[in-house]
Amino acid sequence: MGHKKDRFGSAIIMAMDFESIFIYGVLASSIAGLVYALLLIIQINKYGEGNEKMKAINKAIREGANAYLKTQFKSMIIPVLFLVIFLYYTGTASGMDIAIGRAGAFLMGAFFSGAVGFIGMSMAVKGNVRVANAAGKSFNEALKIAYRSGTITGMLTDGLGLLGGVIILLLFGPERAYAVLLGYAFGGSLIALFMRVGGGIYTKSADVGADIVGKLEKGIPEDDPRNPAVVADLVGDNVGDCAGMAADIFESYEVSIVAAMILGLAAFPGSIVGVVYPLVVRAIGIFSTIISTYFISISGGVGDAMKAIRRGYNLAAAISITGFVILAYYYIGGYVGDYLYGLRFAAATFSGIVLAVLINYITDYYTSKRHGPVKEIVDSTQTGPATTILSGLAVGYESTVTAIVAIAGTIIASAILFLPNYTMVAYGISLAGIGFLTLTGNNVSMDTFGPIVDNAEGLSEMANLEPKTREILEQMDAVGNTTKAITKGIAIGSAVLAAISLFNDYFQVAKIESLPLHDPQVFVGLLIGGGIPFLFSAIAIRAVSRGAFGMIKEVRRQFGENPLILEGKAKPDYGRCVSISTLAAQKELLTLGAIALLIPIVIGFLLHEYALGGYLAGAILSGQLLAVYMATSGGAWDNAKKSIEDGLLGGKGSDAHKAGVVGDTVGDPLKDTAGPALNPLLKVINLITLLIVPIVLTYKENWLVNLSISIPALAVIFIALWYSKRPPKM
Repeated sequence: MGHKKDRFGSAIIMAMDFESIFIYGVLASSIAGLVYALLLIIQINKYGEGNEKMKAINKAIREGANAYLKTQFKSMIIPVLFLVIFLYYTGTASGMDIAIGRAGAFLMGAFFSGAVGFIGMSMAVKGNVRVANAAGKSFNEALKIAYRSGTITGMLTDGLGLLGGVIILLLFGPERAYAVLLGYAFGGSLIALFMRVGGGIYTKSADVGADIVGKLEKGIPEDDPRNPAVVADLVGDNVGDCAGMAADIFESYEVSIVAAMILGLAAFPGSIVGVVYPLVVRAIGIFSTIISTYFISISGGVGDAMKAIRRGYNLAAAISITGFVILAYYYIGGYVGDYLYGLRFAAATFSGIVLAVLINYITDYYTSKRHGPVKEIVDSTQTGPATTILSGLAVGYESTVTAIVAIAGTIIASAILFLPNYTMVAYGISLAGIGFLTLTGNNVSMDTFGPIVDNAEGLSEMANLEPKTREILEQMDAVGNTTKAITKGIAIGSAVLAAISLFNDYFQVAKIESLPLHDPQVFVGLLIGGGIPFLFSAIAIRAVSRGAFGMIKEVRRQFGENPLILEGKAKPDYGRCVSISTLAAQKELLTLGAIALLIPIVIGFLLHEYALGGYLAGAILSGQLLAVYMATSGGAWDNAKKSIEDGLLGGKGSDAHKAGVVGDTVGDPLKDTAGPALNPLLKVINLITLLIVPIVLTYKENWLVNLSISIPALAVIFIALWYSKRPPKM
């Protein structure tokens, strides 16, 4: 079966079977990624867990993490079921099969996102004790276990993200798949929002509480087993940095695929070439990640873990770039009848990889102990917490400008390739997003490496392992802090590119060509959208403050009622602190979810499609700036504190160290709770607007329908806001 194309004035005949081969090849690639994840699971489980004390501590961490996620999944059941009905209703206008498909795709996206987080976190917990044990034997073995444990999450993200998109494409065909793909993306984004926010609140409630009482008041080390909050803190690393980040990156991965597929159909009417190309690029990324895994090692004794990780990343990038250049030249170039023109698609994809590298270096510059910004914060600790906080704020603000220039440059570079065809411009920008996350497997591996080695270092301290082992793990933990900071930057950048691609989709679905900013309704939408990330962040940070309040009271109570705990002669009640963090996280999920989902509905039905477009634009801009600011300042404060702990300005216990701890405590909820939560928020807002705008257009002139939807939604929003402002229980 053939089809004729005359998209660029060059008519050629291509066999549909050729596209079919590509699609089924992508399907096979996604399955290969999942099989490789299974092989790594089997491989990791074969390594030893160490002595009985290490096993007991790891068991407590595992039980706490699993208990938290089970509680979180239960709390999400009602919203998910409600949204299944909502998704079904939004698809009825396109036919019963689309309505059922959209609701089913929503469930599939939600399930895949949750599965990536849960399985990835479980393997990270299994990996950390094995890393701690291996560090006593070989630095290289510990490095391999830590990175490959993280690669499991990366392969699940790649495999499941591609699998869902291809299944929907095969079931519904290219012309109808886009309507179902919106449900798939929305399911992944919603679960990621809940897991990112919940995990962030949990981990920082425990971390801040443990630091305030343990480090500042009692002067004991960070992972001292005498601290009642220490297990909750270690659990938090897993539910926040493993489960939360895994779900976050997964939804960015799938949303960028969905956006590119939708825009690909618009760019190549009647053809699936624009859909196939981004799918194959992602398939190439899977194999490049698998190959690069085996080049992450060091020879000899203790080596540079960061250098080894960068070597693997650079190799994966080289393989991917070579692959999609060949693909663009022969496949796209052959299709349009102009091979050099095909290279423009490769260049647009390559611009995304360039942005990933730039964000890598920008984040490293502003958060690494080696560079000026963190050194500036370290110097400021000599005059107390106030100057420490001020210098960190300045670093965060400056970093937003650098990051936004890099993102703007990428958008211009990918867009200019296809001017003046603005449909192709939008597709080119989506290809930058595809390129940006081509190395998702490596990015997720790097991110999960961080909490794995962090937990391993904590285990070594709690289990009182040999000084040499602890020294190796401390070195790996320092690298892990850098990889976590880098992948937070990657997550923010991916959120912005995906949001911009979805924003272009919105213009097509809403049937508008431009946003007239002089229109008061559009400008009001822009202002409200710009304010939402600040409101969202305020609620998340307030939740951490309440959780930390309860944690501090509990740790003080245990120390006060039983002095033997601080003397090391009695065991603290770790379980009570785990329960406090769990409760603090769950209380805010529905409040934040209501704000993310209902405010766009109110804007849409009260002010209609143009104002809703302005709302999107405002949210994307302020969300990106705020997310970079919070992630960078928090990471810089954290590493400034660690620099002092390494021996600068008097080391641990000095006045400079206490100022550094205060700065780190302020930065923790910024970099690990509010900042990362803005990534899924932007995509949830984009997707909910895409889903509701056809209904908004249908009932635009019916004031009764508009008010009957808007007034109850406003009531729920105000109740949620009132609930979020309640004072902590004394």
